[in-house]
Amino acid sequence: MAALRLDGIRPRGLAPILLGVPAGGLVFVSGPSGSGKSLLLRAVADLDPHEGEAWLDATARSALPAPEWRRRVGLLPAESHWWADEVSAHFPPNGYVAKDLLPLFERLGFGPEVLGWGVARLSTGERQRLALARLLANQPEALLLDEATANLDPVNQARVEGIVTDYRTAHAAAVLWVSHDPEQRRRLGGRRLVIRDGRLEDEP
Repeated sequence: MAALRLDGIRPRGLAPILLGVPAGGLVFVSGPSGSGKSLLLRAVADLDPHEGEAWLDATARSALPAPEWRRRVGLLPAESHWWADEVSAHFPPNGYVAKDLLPLFERLGFGPEVLGWGVARLSTGERQRLALARLLANQPEALLLDEATANLDPVNQARVEGIVTDYRTAHAAAVLWVSHDPEQRRRLGGRRLVIRDGRLEDEP
C-alpha cells in the first residue's frame, strides 16, 4: 500500500498541518468537541474546501479525480450515510460478497442474512459496523476513521479494533483515526496527537 502525507493541509479553523502516516502506520487524533478533528479528515478526503495538498506516496490528491482519491483514501464518518432501502444495495454484487465479505460480516457479528435487511431496522451500532465493512470492500490504501467505535459496546468495539488492526497489517494501510477514548489510544499504540488552539501537537 502507500504512506499518507499531509503537506500544509489547512481546514477551516486550523493551522496548516504537516503530517506523515507511514504505510501500515497508525496515528490517533484527539481534542475537544468542535476543535476540528472531523474537518481535518474531511479535508484529507477532499470533501471540504481547504488549502494544502495530500499525498499517497508520490501521488498527489490533486492529480486524481475526486472519486478515485476517495476510493484510495477511505473515510469512515462518525455518522454513516445510506442511500438505498436494503443493506445489499450498498455492497458489490453477491458473488463478490459471498467470496470476500461474508467472513468480514461474521467477524462483525452478522450472518449472511444481513444483506436482506432493511436499513431502517439497523441500530446505530449496526450501521456503524456495516459502514466499516462497506468501506473495506473498496480496499482503500489509507483509512480515515472518525470515531469508528463511539457507539459500540465493548464486544463490538473489540471486533472493530481487531479488524482495523488486521487490515492495517495485511494491507500496509496508513490509518488516521479520530478517537475520544484515551484507553483505546493507549491500547492500540501508534502515534497520538491532539488538536489544541487550532494546532496539531503530540499528546502528552
